[in-house]
Amino acid sequence: MRLEGKVAVITGTGSGMGRAMANLFAKEGAKVVAAEWNKATLDAVVLEVKAAGGDIVGVQGDVSKRADDQRIIQTAIDTYGRIDILVNNAGIMDNMAAAGDFDEATLEKVMAVNSYGPLYLINAALPHFLGQNKGVIVNTASVAGVGGGAAGVVYTMSKHAAIGLTKNTAWMYAKKGIRCNAMAVGGVATGIMENTAGKVAAMDVTSIGPARAGEWASMAPAFGESMDIALCALYLASDESKFVNGAILNIDAGWTAA
Repeated sequence: MRLEGKVAVITGTGSGMGRAMANLFAKEGAKVVAAEWNKATLDAVVLEVKAAGGDIVGVQGDVSKRADDQRIIQTAIDTYGRIDILVNNAGIMDNMAAAGDFDEATLEKVMAVNSYGPLYLINAALPHFLGQNKGVIVNTASVAGVGGGAAGVVYTMSKHAAIGLTKNTAWMYAKKGIRCNAMAVGGVATGIMENTAGKVAAMDVTSIGPARAGEWASMAPAFGESMDIALCALYLASDESKFVNGAILNIDAGWTAA
């Protein structure tokens, strides 16, 4: 029960890492506010957690929209009276295009979800964290946020921004009892390559082309499971990491070690 009595908002809970986090955090005693744009998958994870005895409420929303982000945080306050943990996990991939080939729609959507969304959510949560002189933020970043060869230019930019957001927030609020860390995630089998909210064409590896897709897949030393990432998020969200702030934890099977 490492999160007993804590209220945790987790975005992107409909599948993959977010779903694993929702289940694990609830198992560890947290009251979970699960945020997801897809109502069907959101309802499924809420039922799943409740069936296991967890305390969870779902809220449908698009993290790229500031009004939705404010509503997500307010749901935690209205339902449980507080927020202790914010996990910015929702994210989408680009189409592996370089600077000479990117398209405007992908740029706008990927940056909005991966960069602006976490900022909006942190902004909405901060007044509550400051009011209680305590709060924890965990951002799901990527190996693409600490290097240049793991994705297309748009996704790489968005995850570098997530790293900057993490470090700046950690520094700015370190003396206010608020911690902010990020996970630089490597190859994990998740739904990130799926279409998001129907606003960007489906970005699966087949659209990248067999050669590019094979090259990308071969870079990762190994592919992890969603629970591998959820366990690291649990550590960063818990009091066990109370002296960890502004850190970028590489969870990548050694991808960035070279």
